[in-house]
Amino acid sequence: MANPIPSLWRIPELKEKILFTLLALLIYRIGAHITVPGLDVGILRQQFGALQETFLGIYDMFVGGGLSRATIFALGIMPYISASIMFQLLAAVFPTIEKLQKEGEEGRKKITQWTRYATVGLSAIQAYGYSVFLVSTGAVRFPGIGFTLTTVLALTAGAVFIMWLGEQITERGIGNGMSLMIFFGIVESFPAAVARTWEALMAGEIGPVALAALLAVLLGVTAGVVAMTMAARKIPIQIPRKVVGRGRIQEGQKSFIPLRVNSAGVMPIIFAQAFIVVPGTAAAFSNSTILRTLADLFQPQSTVYYITYTILIVFFSYFYTAIIFNPVDLAENLKKQGGFIPGVKPGARTAEYIDRVLTRVTLPGAIYLALIALLPFWIFDIFRIQTFFFGGTGLLIVVGVALDTVQQAQQHLLLRHYDGFMKKGRVKMRGRGRYI
Repeated sequence: MANPIPSLWRIPELKEKILFTLLALLIYRIGAHITVPGLDVGILRQQFGALQETFLGIYDMFVGGGLSRATIFALGIMPYISASIMFQLLAAVFPTIEKLQKEGEEGRKKITQWTRYATVGLSAIQAYGYSVFLVSTGAVRFPGIGFTLTTVLALTAGAVFIMWLGEQITERGIGNGMSLMIFFGIVESFPAAVARTWEALMAGEIGPVALAALLAVLLGVTAGVVAMTMAARKIPIQIPRKVVGRGRIQEGQKSFIPLRVNSAGVMPIIFAQAFIVVPGTAAAFSNSTILRTLADLFQPQSTVYYITYTILIVFFSYFYTAIIFNPVDLAENLKKQGGFIPGVKPGARTAEYIDRVLTRVTLPGAIYLALIALLPFWIFDIFRIQTFFFGGTGLLIVVGVALDTVQQAQQHLLLRHYDGFMKKGRVKMRGRGRYI
């Protein structure tokens, strides 16, 4: 299939999915520009500029700038994602939740329902905290209980609506709805960054050679991120032949277990950022001398910041991989199917082998995440360019979501292609005189 792009619009089902996804994302982006009543957005943007290196600045990137504009979708999809991560972590502590995860569709539905309830609670708490922050900036025209109630209601309703919209995209559209919303929130800032870079080039602040070198670096880094996102260590497995039905022998099969180099995805960077910005965030809302000293110590582009950030990313890479990947369960499922890894005994030995391989491949994945996370700071040190940001968390999310969406579209095209083969002819069954 040389050019699959035109085929996307020839398949009615796939066309409807794409159009529905685009419509839902358009609604999301429109809502991300409707401001909460009673605010002076100009004052808020001015006050928010000093908080870009804090937790609020990181959160604002995920919601496409909705937090700095105080829109009705300011909380974005993050409360739902936080609730989902919370239940993933709780499953490792509470056997009841772990049991529900293993019960199949019914168990997943129950956990999904609990996640929705938790999303509403987290949204209300975050909305209240954000309303208090808005009052402290001086951007609220008429502060009081009325503004607080209105803001909490608007932001909570907006977060719940985004959760519903994301689920609709996942069910009726193409791609993962939650991931696509974060994707478009991040991508929305790219045109403005390109425009600022062009203005800096015209003003002589950036030289043509430096800009060309920067573009070459960004292109190479993007290619490297794509390669590392898809990289995996394949463990070969053998499924022996067995007798099924009336003495019919099913031949053995050879397959593999793909262990991704970056199994944890972007989560280690998010966790590490949540910890590394604590001193700066606390100092921004306090006059404590100790907190100010800590904030200065953990300033970006400092040696302490680099070392601590790298250690946190490596730690959370192993931590999150251990949460989402259980070698014991994988070994048990493999044993139930009669499969085995050549040269390794089924059961406990298989689990130990998988765990050992996973531990080894996670280290280069963790180092790769740390390099990607520190990339923006190195770009600024080398090129002295702040107007064009492309790296770290945003780059990983954009590449990961884009690859996942493309793979889903390719699956639809492949299924349609096979279906066309089945419709072109009929096969006559020997001895029965009918066609299938």
